[in-house]
Amino acid sequence: MLNAVHNSKTSVISYRASKLALSPFSSSQKFLSSQLVFPGMWKLGRKGIHYWQKLNAANVPSALIENGQNRVIDASLTLIRERAKLKGELVRALGGAVASASLLGVPLGHNSSFLQGPAFAPPRIREAIWCGSTNATTEAGKELNDPRVLSDVGDVPVQEIRDCGVDDDRLMNIISDSVKLVMEEDPLRPLVLGGDHSISFPVVRAVSEKLGGPVDILHLDAHPDIYNAFEGNKYSHASSFARIMEGGYARRLLQVGIRSITSEGREQGKRFGVEQYEMRTFSSDREFLENLKLGEGVKGVYISVDVDCLDPAFAPGVSHIEPGGLSFRDVLNILQNLKGDVVAADVVEFNPQRDTVDGMTAMVAAKLVRELTAKISK
Repeated sequence: MLNAVHNSKTSVISYRASKLALSPFSSSQKFLSSQLVFPGMWKLGRKGIHYWQKLNAANVPSALIENGQNRVIDASLTLIRERAKLKGELVRALGGAVASASLLGVPLGHNSSFLQGPAFAPPRIREAIWCGSTNATTEAGKELNDPRVLSDVGDVPVQEIRDCGVDDDRLMNIISDSVKLVMEEDPLRPLVLGGDHSISFPVVRAVSEKLGGPVDILHLDAHPDIYNAFEGNKYSHASSFARIMEGGYARRLLQVGIRSITSEGREQGKRFGVEQYEMRTFSSDREFLENLKLGEGVKGVYISVDVDCLDPAFAPGVSHIEPGGLSFRDVLNILQNLKGDVVAADVVEFNPQRDTVDGMTAMVAAKLVRELTAKISK
């Protein structure tokens, strides 16, 4: 458990440390965040890919292009590495933390089959966490201002990497490498801000590989996201859990909140032994789902929360609106009552471009992050 801060000197250190760890938004960053909903911005990465393809067609030496891409990738990973190292050193210096949640943004939206707005979610979620409309305490009483509870290592620069012509095979490896860099700084544990649901595959892969074995996954979603290769894209946000199960990165996969599932989704579920809990039976499944015990005999528990697991009355700012979902308190009951060592988590598929009710869904996503932080940190 976290040690209490008893004297004024330590309190000052903790306060200063929290400011360093959390890096609140400046006014200019808030302005930039407010501009992120420009609807055509997601196309820039695709234009970058096309630009590099033209260079290849023009017989520009491939070594020149590859060397440049490698420099950008190295710089991107160096930034994540050094920020994680700083935050890890800070948490260890303060002492008392066995596990500490650390935010890592993955602003990726191009693998979405409908809208690409989730690429703009990480800064909006951060802004909602620290906007001041509520306090920084979780329902269990943990203080997010304490850097031993929550820190932030920044974002994987997905757009900049894609703008250099890096394909998805390499991009997924970069995301995995970024997650591993966070995990190298014990006691930091990654709490990843998406982004569409395609990011869960490289994140879970990294967690499993770093810990040396499979995890149990609790997946809250309106959709099973287990197509073999939706619309021909093996990295589609609708195929992430097929990749996870194929790779052997999960022992158990529990999918909760499902209410939009095709025959392929059910067949794939049976193929991989997935435990699918649909909303049409939620009333009878509730007691079991609100008393889950996971992670025994494996490397821990991974939680993936797709914001559209919630009924759109609670979270309208999503790309795929599916009525008949979970209430927010349903979700919190499942998360808060879960027994198990949560080693990492993600919150995905919040789409700021559809969050038309005064940032309501951003606040919902921020609350999910707060409560996941409470499950991870100890």
